[in-house]
Amino acid sequence: MSVSNPTLITFVIYIAAMVLIGFMAYRSTNNLSDYILGGRSLGSVVTALSAGASDMSGWLLMGLPGAIYMSGLSESWIAIGLIVGAYLNWLFVAGRLRVQTEHNGDALTLPDYFSSRFEDKSGLLRIISAVVILVFFTIYCASGIVAGARLFESTFGMSYETALWAGAAATIAYTFVGGFLAVSWTDTVQATLMIFALLLTPIIVLLATGGVDTTFLAIEAQNPDNFNMLKNTTFIGIISLMGWGLGYFGQPHILARFMAADSVKSIAKARRISMTWMILCLGGTVAVGFFGIAYFSAHPEVAGPVTENHERVFIELAKLLFNPWIAGVLLSAILAAVMSTLSCQLLVCSSALTEDFYKTFLRKNASQVELVWVGRAMVLLVALIAIAMAANPENRVLGLVSYAWAGFGAAFGPVVLISVLWKGMTRNGALAGILVGAITVIVWKHFSLFGLYEIIPGFIFASLAIYFVSKLGAPTTGMLQRFDAAEADYNLNK
Repeated sequence: MSVSNPTLITFVIYIAAMVLIGFMAYRSTNNLSDYILGGRSLGSVVTALSAGASDMSGWLLMGLPGAIYMSGLSESWIAIGLIVGAYLNWLFVAGRLRVQTEHNGDALTLPDYFSSRFEDKSGLLRIISAVVILVFFTIYCASGIVAGARLFESTFGMSYETALWAGAAATIAYTFVGGFLAVSWTDTVQATLMIFALLLTPIIVLLATGGVDTTFLAIEAQNPDNFNMLKNTTFIGIISLMGWGLGYFGQPHILARFMAADSVKSIAKARRISMTWMILCLGGTVAVGFFGIAYFSAHPEVAGPVTENHERVFIELAKLLFNPWIAGVLLSAILAAVMSTLSCQLLVCSSALTEDFYKTFLRKNASQVELVWVGRAMVLLVALIAIAMAANPENRVLGLVSYAWAGFGAAFGPVVLISVLWKGMTRNGALAGILVGAITVIVWKHFSLFGLYEIIPGFIFASLAIYFVSKLGAPTTGMLQRFDAAEADYNLNK
C-alpha cells in the first residue's frame, strides 16, 4: 500500500476529531428525542450547514465534477435544478414542517408525522412510509460507502474491499455513539471543509493552466461543445436534470434538519446561510470538472486514473496540484461529504426501525435508554447491509444516488409539500401518494420510458393521486383544528 504520510496523518486527525465530537454529543444524549432529533435544539447556523452537508454527499465532489468533466456545461442543468428546488423547499416546507410536527404529537420521524397528521390508527401509513425509507436509504447509504471506498482506494492504494470498510468505519463510529447531535455538529465542520475545498481547488487549477483565457481556449480546443449548455441534450434531457430539484421536498435526512430547528424564527436566517453555501459549493463543483478538462488535456501523462474513472477528477487534481498536507485537507472534504450524508441516512433508517417498528409494534413501554441502544444497533445493521450492497467495484456514485433521490422525491415529496399547505388532505390521499410515487419510480426506472428521469412522472402521478383520493373523503375535525393551529403558529412566528 503506497501511503503519502502527510495525507494519511491529515485523514487520521480529521477522523479522530469527528469521533471526538461524537463522544461529546454522547454526553448530551439522554433519550430517543435527543438521539433522533437532538431535542429540537439546533440554531440557524447549524440547521443551515447541517441541511446543506447532509444533502451534498460524495456526488458533490465526485459524481458531478466527473459528469462535467465528461460532458461539459450541459451537465450543469442538474445544479440549476437543485438550487431552485432547495430554495423552494426552504421557503414553503421548512418552517411549516417544523410547527406541523410539533402540533402533531411532537413527531420525531416522517412516518411518525404522517401517522399523527392523518390520525392513522391502523399503522398502515407508518409501516409503508418506514419501508420506503429503509429500501431507498439503504441504496443511498451504499452510494456513500462507494464514494468513501473510491477515495481510500485512490488515495492510499488500498484494494476496493479494504477501502470499503475503511471508508465506512469512522462514520458508523460517531453516528453510533452520538446520534443526531454528533451528526449535526460534525456536519457543520464538514460543510466548512467542503466549501473551502470547492472554492480553493478551481482557483489553483486555473493558475496551473495559465489563467482564465488560456484555460477556456484549452477547453474549447478539446471540444468546442464543452461550452454549449444544450450539447447532446433534448428538452426531455434538460427537464430530467432540472427535475432533481423536486427531490428536496421528500428527502427525510434534509427534512429532519427542519424538524430539529430550535424555532421557526431560525428558519429564515438558516435559509439565507444554506442557499449561499449551496450556490458557492455547486459553482465550485462545476468549475472543478470544467477546468479539469483543460488541465488533463495539457497533461495527458497523468490523466490515466481520470480516463479510467471520471469521478476521480477532484481527487487527482488535489493530489497533483497541492502540497501533500493541503491535499490531505482537500481530500478530507470528500470524506466530509460522504460522512455527513451517510451519517444522516444511517440515523434516519435507525429512527424508522426504532421509533416506527420497535417502539410502535414490539415494545410500546420500552425505556428511553433501551430505545437509544436499539437505535444504535439499527445503525450497525443498516450499515452492514449497505456495505454488502456497495461491494461491487463497478458501482457508480451518481447512478445509485439518482435512484434513491427519485424514490424519496416521488414517494414523500408530494405528501410532505401538500400536507403542510392543504388542510383538505386525508389519510387515504397520503397513502395513495406514497404508493403511487414509489411504484411509479420503480416501474419507470425499470422500463426507462421516454428517457425521462423517473422522479418527474412519480411526483406528478403522486400529487394527482393525493388530490383525487383526498376528494373522495374528508379530513376529521381534529385534523382541521391541528392544521389551523399549526398554520397560525407559523404565521405568528415566521
